[in-house]
Amino acid sequence: MPVLSPTWTNERIELLKQHFEAGLSCREIAADIGVSRNAVIGKLSRLNLTRGRTVDDRKVQDKSSAPARAMRAVPRLQYQMLATIYGETDATVIAAPIEEANRCSLLELAENRCRWPISTPGAEDFCFCGNSAPDSQPYCAGHSRLAYRPNSRARVMRG
Repeated sequence: MPVLSPTWTNERIELLKQHFEAGLSCREIAADIGVSRNAVIGKLSRLNLTRGRTVDDRKVQDKSSAPARAMRAVPRLQYQMLATIYGETDATVIAAPIEEANRCSLLELAENRCRWPISTPGAEDFCFCGNSAPDSQPYCAGHSRLAYRPNSRARVMRG
């Protein structure tokens, strides 16, 4: 069996320290010494050699390398929808019965009709509410009351 020489000889460690002090990158140090970049990073870590970054450098790097955040639901938009449905006043919402005369199939649905499903999909009596839906809302006023309920704190505050 061939005898393997150690990766980190005293000469290589001294070269590593000199190059590090000179400000060379890990890739440049690795190419000059003849080891992998990961070996250089690991050895620097074991020797507790770190490059001090200034606060300004960290801020610039953190902002530039941060991944773009995914868009989240905007609470203001949800609040506006609830305010439209329930109104801004403290008046109680009258729970009128939902009309059943306008029920329709999927093919009969239009942009201004309520899309609230009635029954179970696939059943013979499955259909949609079909009542008029105001302002391009997906549901009529009656089904909107069911779909968009204020959180419990708002309900308690209303009485």
